Amino acid sequence: MGRLLLFILLIPCFAFTQRDGTAYLCPPCNHPCDTAVYQQPGVCTHCGMTLVEKNQQLSEDKKITVCFYLYDGVEVLDFAGPMEVFSYAGFKVITVAKTKSPLLSQGILKIIPDYSIKDAPQADIFAVFGGSDEVAADDPEVISWIKSRDSSTKSYFSVCTGAFILGKAGLLDQLTVTTFHKSIANLQKAVPKAKVLQNVRYVDNGRVITTAGISAGIDGALHLVAKLRGKAAAEAIAKQMEYDKYQPEQGIDLSSPKK
Repeated sequence: MGRLLLFILLIPCFAFTQRDGTAYLCPPCNHPCDTAVYQQPGVCTHCGMTLVEKNQQLSEDKKITVCFYLYDGVEVLDFAGPMEVFSYAGFKVITVAKTKSPLLSQGILKIIPDYSIKDAPQADIFAVFGGSDEVAADDPEVISWIKSRDSSTKSYFSVCTGAFILGKAGLLDQLTVTTFHKSIANLQKAVPKAKVLQNVRYVDNGRVITTAGISAGIDGALHLVAKLRGKAAAEAIAKQMEYDKYQPEQGIDLSSPKK
């Protein structure tokens, strides 16, 4: 009986290809449906992502890589929300800390980083988060490491007071940015060459995206997915997460000139 039930459950996800040989796959979202094969275009019955032809599927080495820099005291939802979004989008997420020693998030969650700053591979996107941000922002070795990777980093993403880390690395100068609502004034003092906005979920400068606190990181992550994967992909991810707060207009996009 158990085997029959398993077979029935797998039927919607594993269909045969069309007679002309065309197969349709779920874009990689790091879930079991990554291996599903469909006979017709449409959406994945598991995650809701729009299917793509098999020959359009991205190989592992072509995936967008996101480096999540973590530290002792990092806020759980600051990084967990965007991690969920990027995972569903099929991005390759790696976690990096100063060392590979276990970290403690909010005194509760123990995290073992994938890499240290000594052996971390290059990534397309560098992401930092709030919490005890001074642990990273006030560490010259960490800031020097961030700066050393700038030429190979395509874009930056910060949530909450993670903006202070980017600011310390000189990445927010001359930009319009945001952060946690209680830290607006402090960020303005820390980065006087930046324009720090309040009452906005995220600000996209093109290469640098900063978001307000905690849940705003999800909005910023969905916005970034929309830029890289399309609006439909972001909407499908928000639906899968049952995140009905997603409203793109809550952020400011300065990455392209207004018509």
